[in-house]
Parts: sequence; structure tokens; C-alpha cells
Amino acid sequence: MQLKRVVVTGLGALTPIGNNIEEYWSALVNGVSGAAPITHFDATKFKTRFACEVKNFTVTDFMNRKDARKMDKFTQYAMVASDEAIADSGLDLDVINKLRVGVIWGAGIGGLETFQNEVLNFASGDGTPKFNPFFIPKMIADIAPGNISIKNGFMGPNYTTVSACASSANAMIDALNYIRLGQCDVIVTGGSEAAVTIAGMGGFNSMHALSTRNETAETASRPFDAERDGFVLGEGAGAIVLEEYEYAKARGAKIYAEVIGGGMSSDAHHMTAPHPEGIGVIAVMKNCLENSGIQPEDVDHINTHGTSTPLGDVAELKAISEVFGDHAKNININSTKSMTGHLLGAAGAIESIASILAMKHGIVPPTINHSTADENINPDLNLTLNKPQKRAIKVAMSNTFGFGGHNACVAFRKID
Repeated sequence: MQLKRVVVTGLGALTPIGNNIEEYWSALVNGVSGAAPITHFDATKFKTRFACEVKNFTVTDFMNRKDARKMDKFTQYAMVASDEAIADSGLDLDVINKLRVGVIWGAGIGGLETFQNEVLNFASGDGTPKFNPFFIPKMIADIAPGNISIKNGFMGPNYTTVSACASSANAMIDALNYIRLGQCDVIVTGGSEAAVTIAGMGGFNSMHALSTRNETAETASRPFDAERDGFVLGEGAGAIVLEEYEYAKARGAKIYAEVIGGGMSSDAHHMTAPHPEGIGVIAVMKNCLENSGIQPEDVDHINTHGTSTPLGDVAELKAISEVFGDHAKNININSTKSMTGHLLGAAGAIESIASILAMKHGIVPPTINHSTADENINPDLNLTLNKPQKRAIKVAMSNTFGFGGHNACVAFRKID
């Protein structure tokens, strides 16, 4: 059968550097860091006392207090970002066939704060179980797309993908395939996460995964820098409306880009560490290129996973050099995590949005906070260090990898 084309018609973002698409893009091109001391709880005794939190956000500006109390923060974030994306798409919700509109969402953890608080409340009591009746519905990872569907009446496929930090990239690939196969006209996809909590920070600290640059938090996320010491935890949401191309064209929708393919693979190596030679990453990018029907030399820009960890950054760049060969030096490579921190299950969504906007505006956002070259990284690679670079981008890729060895890569093409 002939696969249908899939395009992006709506974008929404709630991030540590901007609470909507316009703010997010402005901060990206201006190299704004979202890292700051934690305000969500008292982190005085923690090894890491900073994170990339969503700022200046009051949930009741977007929904009533009664609805907000029934949602964990990761769902609240999802609702806000998806509302923006749906409005941006210009979809007429009174006209569309909602049986052919789905929501496929990514979340690596889900309602961690809800789970944490309910257990702490029980532990501090007299042993009598007094749990909130919304405990389970607030905590489960699939509730975010459920709420998006309920609010908008979307009756197509509705579920959450969970593959740690690759979750929202996997969601986008699933959404792409549903539309490609003609099973849906429209899918709202993306991801959200809200793990800047006592449990989240404590758990990642115990793994020695987080940067501990408490005195210089703003520059702590430093992908590719020789002195990087771990990632900076972030939170927020990114939402993308995908549509079948002819459907979007018929209704006169504005089109940001075409989603031309996606690849997945597994490292099959270690619970948390990447394969040192990037074998799984090589496979996922090759899979994405093949699925997209393009050649390595067609790619102009890659937004890397680039978390600012000692092992991960080197392995990913080795893989890029292996897959793209001599062309690798012609690609604008960056890591927007240097600004947003690592949004875990929402990372793939907000970084895909960054790539889509880079194509639209012809500007590659920088990898900030770089000061010392790493001798283990190929010096010929253009890592877009510290300053944005103007660049006509025809094809962009976004890499996202997760604990458990999950790898996902999504490719986008500009439509003239």
C-alpha cells in the first residue's frame, strides 16, 4: 500500500525557558539557561540543589482549581502544551471527525510527586490508610492523554508510550505510523514530565547521574564540554499536532514541516549506561534514514540527545561520525539540553519542536556553556557552540535515548 504523508500543523510548549512556543524559541536562540536553585521543595540537604524548573506558572491561569486538583503536575503541563498546539493547528473541533483523531503521549515516570506525597502522608500518620481517591488516576502515566482526549472529545487511539527518556519520541513515531497507514487523520502527540521532586532528585543523585555544580548552576548543563559532570533535571511538556498531508492541505492548515520517518533500536548493553561505541545509536540513526527514504548527506541538522554526561555524549558523537562519515562535519549538531536541562520523557517532544523551529527560521540554536574541548570528541564536528548559527535546513533529525537502552530518532523535512 502507498503510505500517506504526515505533516506538523500545531506546536505547544511549556518549558524551563519559556511557557509557550514564542517564549521557548526566543530563549533557545538567545542561549538562555533554565537552571536555577530548586523552589518546589527544600533541597538544602541534597547533593544537587538546582534544576530546570518551569517558572512563573500558575495552573489556575489555564484551568479551574477543581480540575487542577485532580491532576498531577505532569498532566497539568500536558494539558497546557496540548491546548496551545491544538489552537495553533487551527483545527475546528466542531467539524472534524473525532473518531479519527487520537492522542499518543510520552511520559517516562508519570505522577511521581503524587505517588511520593501519598506515601509520605501515610508514613507520617498512625498507620490508618487514608489515601486520596484521586491518587491512582493522578499517578498513572497514561492519564495525560486520557485527559487531553476527554477535554476535546478525541475518540481515536489513546495511550502513553513509556521508554524512559525516549518516551515522547516513541510516541511521535507511533503517531506517524497510525497516520501513514490511514488509521487516523490527526494525532496530538508529545510528552510531559514533572520529576523535580524529593524522590526524583534523590533517586537520580543516588545514581550519580546529576551535575552537582551547585555554585554555578546556570552553566552546569554543558554537553560535549570536557568538564561536564552529569545532566540537569528538567520538567515541562511539548505537544505536536500531526496530520495526514492531504487532510491538512484540504482544510488550508499552515504546515511547519513533514515528518518523514522514525527509527528505533536497543543498546542491549546496560540498564543506564550507553554502549561505549554507540552501537545502538548507530543502528537507530541508520534505521531512521532508511525509514525516511533519505541518504546521510541529505541531513543538515541533528539535535542530539546530548545530556552532558561523561559517557553518553562521547558515544553519541562517535555514532554520528560512523553513520555520516565525511558528511558529519557539514551537519550543524547541537544539544538544546544545555538550556532546558533534561526533561526525561518530554525531551524528545521539546527537542523535536526545537528542530522544527530551526528549519522554519533558518537558525540553529546553540549548545551553550562550552568552554573546554574534550579530546575524546572529534574536533571536526560542528557542535554549534555558544552562539546560534544561521543555516538553511532542509532535513533535521532529533535523537532521544532512555535508560534500558531505548533509542529513538525522528526525521523532519521542510516543505517549501
